[in-house]
Amino acid sequence: MSGGDMAKPLLGHGSIEGDPSITPAPGRTIGVLGSGDFARSLAIRLVCSGFKVVVGSRNPKRKAGLFPSAAEVTFQAEAVKKTDVIFVAVFREHYSTLCDLADVLAGKILVDVSNNTEINHHKESNAEYLASLFPACTVVKGFNVVSAWTLQSGARDGNKQVLICSNNQEAKRTVAEIAQGMGFTPVDMGCMSSACEIENIPLRLLPAWKIPIFLALGLFLCFFTYNLIRQVIHPYIREQKNKLYKIPIEVVNTTLPCVAYVMLSLVYLPGVLAACSQLYYGTKYRLFPDWLDQWLQHRKQIGLLSFFCAALHAVYSFCLPMRRSHRYQLIETAVKQAVEKKMNIWVEEEVWRMEIYISVGIIALGLLSLLAITSLPSIANSLNWREFSFIQSTLGFVALVISTLHTLTYGWSRAFDENQYKFYLPPTYTLTLLVPCTVILAKVIFSLPCIQQRLLRIRRGWEKGRYVKFVLPSATGEYSSGETSSNV
Repeated sequence: MSGGDMAKPLLGHGSIEGDPSITPAPGRTIGVLGSGDFARSLAIRLVCSGFKVVVGSRNPKRKAGLFPSAAEVTFQAEAVKKTDVIFVAVFREHYSTLCDLADVLAGKILVDVSNNTEINHHKESNAEYLASLFPACTVVKGFNVVSAWTLQSGARDGNKQVLICSNNQEAKRTVAEIAQGMGFTPVDMGCMSSACEIENIPLRLLPAWKIPIFLALGLFLCFFTYNLIRQVIHPYIREQKNKLYKIPIEVVNTTLPCVAYVMLSLVYLPGVLAACSQLYYGTKYRLFPDWLDQWLQHRKQIGLLSFFCAALHAVYSFCLPMRRSHRYQLIETAVKQAVEKKMNIWVEEEVWRMEIYISVGIIALGLLSLLAITSLPSIANSLNWREFSFIQSTLGFVALVISTLHTLTYGWSRAFDENQYKFYLPPTYTLTLLVPCTVILAKVIFSLPCIQQRLLRIRRGWEKGRYVKFVLPSATGEYSSGETSSNV
C-alpha cells in the first residue's frame, strides 16, 4: 500500500508521512514477541506488506498453526537473534519474563504496543517501564492505537494513524518506515514522555462527545417533562382521563423534534456570538472565552446529535398510525360522524397545512442527512475548503430556516388558541422557536452590507484603533514633511 493512498493525519502533531527521506523497506526481517491476538494480526499485516516475520514464542510448536505459513515461529531467544527490530506484543506484567533475553536484546529496537486497562493506571508508561528493564535497548512506543481488526483488514478499514514516540530519532525513523510500508500514516509524537498520553488515547470513551451528549440529554429531559405535563398530567387532572399510553410513542415523538431543532440552532449560535465579539472589540486577535471556544469545537458533535434526533423523529412519525390507540381513535371518530350524520369533514386549510408541513419536514431531514454525511472524514477529505464550508455553513443555515418553516406550519394558528395553553403553559413548539429565530435574525443582520463589510475587514486583519503611519517620498527623492495614515 503506497504512501499516497494514506489519509491525511487528523492530529496536530508532526506527521512524517511526507518526509522524502523515509523509504519503506519491504523484505526487512521483523521480530514479534508474543502469540496473542494482536501478535497474530501484526504478523499477518507484516507478511502481507512484504516483510519477513519471525515470531518468538515460549511454545513454538503449539503456536505455529496460529500464524501464517510465511512467518517463522521459533523460540524467543532464536527469534531475537534474527532481527534488529522487535515488536513486544506482551502485557506489562509479563515484561519480566523477557529479562533472561537482556543480553541478546542489547542494542536492538523494541517497539512497545501494549495498553493499560485504566487511564494513568501506573505512575510511568508501559514504554518507560520497558526501557527501565532493558537500558541497553532503544524503546519506541507505537501501534497501540491500532486495533487487531485494523491490522487484519488493512489500513483502509480503520484509523490509518500510528502514533510513535521515542528518545531516539533513528529508531523512530525506522519504525516509521515499517508503519508506512504496512500502509499506515506514522505520526511523530515526540520523545518518550509522550508515551503516557499515547497509551491513554485508546482508553478514552468518546471524549469529544461528552458535553454534546449531556446537552442533548438535558434538553430531552426538559422537553419530555414539559410535554408530559401538557399531554398526560393536564388531561388527568382537568378531565380525569388516563393518557399514560401516550408516553412511549407520542410524548417521545413530540420531544425528539424539539431537541433536534434546538440542537441544530446551537450549532450556529456560537458563530453568531463569535461574530458579535469581533464586531464589539474590533479585532479577531482577542481570544474567545473558554466556554465559547469549547462550544465552537463541539459543533460537529452537536450537529450529528441533531440529525440523530431528527431521524428518530421521522421513524417515530411513521409508526404513529400503527398504534392500537390510533386505530381505536379512528373508529371512534367514524362512529361519531355516523351518529351526527356528517357526510363531509374535509377541511381545506388543515389539508394544506399538513401537506406543506410534511413536505418541508422531508426537505429539512434531507439537508440534515447531507450535513451529517459530509462531516464524515472520508467524505470531508474529498472536498476542498470552499465546498465543505458551503455545505456546512450555507446549506446548514438553509436547513435551519426550513426547519423553522416546518415548525411554523406545524403550529400554524395554534399559538393563538387559548385551548392550547395547558396550565397556562404555551405549546412546546413556541419555546423551541426562541433560539433558532434569534440565530436567523442575527444572520440576516450580519448579511447587511455595512456590517458584512466591517466583519470581513476584521477577519482579514483590520483592528479598530490601530493605525500604520508612513511618509510618502517626494518627487525629488527626499521624504516630504506630511504624513499619510492608513488603516491595516
